[in-house]
Amino acid sequence: MENIYAVPCIYDKINRQTDGLDIRVPGSKSITNRALLLASLAEGSSTLRDVLFSDDSRHFLSCIQSLGFETDVNEAERIITLKGLGGKLPRPAADLYVGSAGTAARFLSAWLGLSQGIYHLDASEQMRRRPMAPLLESLKKLGCEIRYDGAEGHFPFTLTGHGFAEDQITVNIDASSQFLSALLISSCLSEHPFTTLLEGSHGMAYVDMTVKMMKQFGVTARPLYDRAGNTDNHDCPGCADSTRPYGYLVAAGQRYTALDYQVEPDMSAACYFYAMSPLLGIPVTVPNIHRNPDSLQGDTAFFGILEQMGCTVSDTDYGVLAEPPAGDTFHGVTADLSAFSDQAITLAAMAPFADGPTVITGIGHIRHQESDRIAAITAELHKMGIRCESTRDSITVYPGTPRPCTVETYDDHRMAMGFSLIGLRSPGIAIANPGCCRKTFEGYFDVLEEITGRYR
Repeated sequence: MENIYAVPCIYDKINRQTDGLDIRVPGSKSITNRALLLASLAEGSSTLRDVLFSDDSRHFLSCIQSLGFETDVNEAERIITLKGLGGKLPRPAADLYVGSAGTAARFLSAWLGLSQGIYHLDASEQMRRRPMAPLLESLKKLGCEIRYDGAEGHFPFTLTGHGFAEDQITVNIDASSQFLSALLISSCLSEHPFTTLLEGSHGMAYVDMTVKMMKQFGVTARPLYDRAGNTDNHDCPGCADSTRPYGYLVAAGQRYTALDYQVEPDMSAACYFYAMSPLLGIPVTVPNIHRNPDSLQGDTAFFGILEQMGCTVSDTDYGVLAEPPAGDTFHGVTADLSAFSDQAITLAAMAPFADGPTVITGIGHIRHQESDRIAAITAELHKMGIRCESTRDSITVYPGTPRPCTVETYDDHRMAMGFSLIGLRSPGIAIANPGCCRKTFEGYFDVLEEITGRYR
């Protein structure tokens, strides 16, 4: 792919009486990578279907293979068969490279740091800058020895694991909920009941995904709602939110079971296409995406944002259908995206075309993701002449007409995909380094070409 992708503006070429989109998306990155780890920890052979193959998942898979696990990979059919060893590691030492995959970085560090062995881990320059310290400090308290090659709290480092020295740990998840998910998944390897307590509340939808998938593979993490260890949801004096777990308890003796496992389509990816409904004024359907409480993916909350904008959202047997508001405009919204912050960029890209300001809150942690996403969003919107304001954890975007420019993507896949939406409605928008989408959705711009090609 070229280093710059000129987004075709198709807004004025669409027949809003007849046109619509029916777009398939690949499997969920978050589910794929959790399934890879859970299958590795399980006893026996698991088959994972509709797996996402992307830079992140390939790095995760490569690490598992480097650890000595037997795998059979069929990218054409999107199937991986993986033989787990019930929590045991085939090799007592290995050198691993996680690339820019946050899930591989955090999940594998927890597993290896709580096992017996010596493992050296390195990452891309981008991942070397991202937060790891809260998880690594928790691992040290649990008995893991850590030797850093460079800056403390960052890749690269060597883990020397000795199992569990304690049966309880507290981890701060303000920078990433993956720290908690990583500890939860590996906590059943302890010989004793293990309690993981948390500080912060960011990204709990992804923690919910982790807990649900652990249960699917046979291990229950029971939520704790107060410091006394009660597992019943109740009014908790002194708790900021009595509906949010204070921590989780994993009983001893539980083990993961091998499964034939179906990966859900990626809702994070689907949101880019659902955003096209109000932006382009057409109905959009993504097959096999459903809006129900059984979904593992917190990004389904984006449907509520679309409804606030004036869209009609209905769940059909085929998949969720989003229909645009009547007329040619949609509403600006105020939305707390703390539970599904991957859509902050998507919403910010839609905001200039709304009929009023859009306020996005609860997103301070996205400053520490693939890029400083708050800084990136505001910089690129300002480049287009769009008024926007930011605080430590929020962005306000005002309506306006974007002027032509090349969007810098900061090697951030979500900046590339999200800001491409602006070019569909406003001419002259180009995306620098579109290939960074390989991290999670390597065919995104091919799909965009297919969509826009109908109007050229």
